[in-house]
Formats: sequence, structure tokens, C-alpha cells
Amino acid sequence: MAIITLTTDFGEKDHFAGAIKGAIYSELPDVRIVDISHSVSPFNVPEAAYIIQNAYSSFPKGTIHLIGIDSELNPENKHIAVKLDDHYFICANNGIMSMICAEIAPEKIVEINIHDKIETNFPVLDVFVKVACHIARGGTLEVIGKVINTIKPIRDLVPFVNDEKNQIIGSVIYIDNYGNVVTNIRRKFFESIQKTRAFEISARNYKFKEILNRYSDVVNFDTPEDKRYDEGKGLVVFNSSGYLEIAVYRSNPTTVGSASTLMGLSMRDTVTVNFSKT
Repeated sequence: MAIITLTTDFGEKDHFAGAIKGAIYSELPDVRIVDISHSVSPFNVPEAAYIIQNAYSSFPKGTIHLIGIDSELNPENKHIAVKLDDHYFICANNGIMSMICAEIAPEKIVEINIHDKIETNFPVLDVFVKVACHIARGGTLEVIGKVINTIKPIRDLVPFVNDEKNQIIGSVIYIDNYGNVVTNIRRKFFESIQKTRAFEISARNYKFKEILNRYSDVVNFDTPEDKRYDEGKGLVVFNSSGYLEIAVYRSNPTTVGSASTLMGLSMRDTVTVNFSKT
């Protein structure tokens, strides 16, 4: 039984996500549809890329991932279908796939060319659903598009490293539900530049000289619980996806605050790592 996942910025209020599911079921009643997220910030390509990169591999091989972010067709925003790591991705060619493709080379990319056969002003509902159902039936990518070799990149996906190799300049690419701030600095990249040197991480006026293994490592469990005052402490970890993350212990944006709210960090803000000379 085919699985089709949905990742969009449509939210839960409007009819869009429901209409897409209905269209898929109308063509394939036995398909399984899984919502990854409909709460991507509107038109936020890096955020969508981060979510799909970290979710897709948990699904079985052959899963079809329909991504509805900034998908209106125009001369600079064509539609593509990608086979990668034995998964299929249907989306706009706007950089969403570049984060995954930086880690794993695509097996095949096609630029979708069935638009002349489908009248639409809602391509995710009409075009993307047709393509997803075609693939779910065992259809090949060449039938719905022409083969291309490259995809549009996301700007500033890779952090900057200075010539002296003693500074990384990264940026915020995602803010999660807890208000934790995820940067584009990955553990392997960080360690390749660090080479065991001491470091200082700077984000606005906040500085950190240690990366913890777990969020709870900020707690001194030898201190009596009623005297700890740990909630709201700032910290840095490599998160479960391997990205450098600035967080607040037991953060809650509506009560104790979060890394984003307390430190004033937003999407695309700069995070700098300075390494010692020795």
C-alpha cells in the first residue's frame, strides 16, 4: 500500500489540506496519507527543508512526499519530482530539496510538464496530486516530466568559514515549537573546523563556551530540587538531527520564555563561533 506524506504551510483553519487529501483518496482509495506538518511558516523554504529532511527517512522506502510550500508556478518557480534515497519528492524547485541533496545525491530529477493538460490555479491540489498518484500506481518520472540535472539551492545553506579557519558564521534556519533556535551549523562541520580547540558561540549579546550532550546537563542534580531554578537557563546542544541549537531549559514561550523570545533570535539571524588559536 502506497504512503503519501503532506508537508505544507496551509495551516489547519482553511480547506486546503483537507481538499488535497480528498483528491488523493478520490484517485487512490487505499492509499495511506500521513501529515508531517501543515504549520510551516508561510513561504518559509528553509524551515520546510529542515522539517522534510529530518522526517522523510523515518518512512518506508518508496514513500511519496508531497511538499506544498511556495508552489505557485511561474518562470522562476518550476515544479519538480525527485527520486532520492528510494523516496519520491514532489515540490516547487525553490530550494526545498537542496538541504537533502547536499547530503545524498538524487537518483533522478524531472521538471514536471503536465500543466498544459490540467487547468489549475492550485497546483498542489491538481498537479502535485496527479503526480503523486501516478507514482503510487508504479508510474515512472519520465512520463510526467523531462529529466534535469540540477536544482535551485537555498542561499546561505552552508556556514561561512574565514580564511584563518578560526571563525564560523552561521545563521538561524529553524525555530521549533519550544522556541529553540536551530542553526545551519552541523556537528560534523563544526568538529572539522574546531579540531579540539576551545570556542565561544555568540548570538546577539549571549555567549556560550560549552556544548552540552543533553538539555538536562545544565541541571546540577546535587542541588536540592527546590533551590535549582533551572527553568529558563540558556544552553547549546547538537540536537537529535545533528544541528547546533541554542535552547532554554524547559522552555515555554508563554511562561518562562524561550531562546527565541528571551534572546531575541529570529530566522536568518547570525550565530558566530570563534575558535582559540591553539
